[in-house]
Amino acid sequence: MSVFQWAYLDGEGNELGRSSRFEDADAAEAWISISWQDLAANGVEDVVLFDHARDRHVYRMGLAAE
Repeated sequence: MSVFQWAYLDGEGNELGRSSRFEDADAAEAWISISWQDLAANGVEDVVLFDHARDRHVYRMGLAAE
């Protein structure tokens, strides 16, 4: 069962969309590590990792280059 998913947020915290679901947090994090620049180029400023099995947010992360 796929339980992890990224939500894409704009600068005001509005949801712009969501990723596909992933089997585990490691797979979700591997995907975001190669996808964040494309997301940022398309207006996504933050992402939130959801754990659907536990019905909670795991963490929120900004995509701005530091």
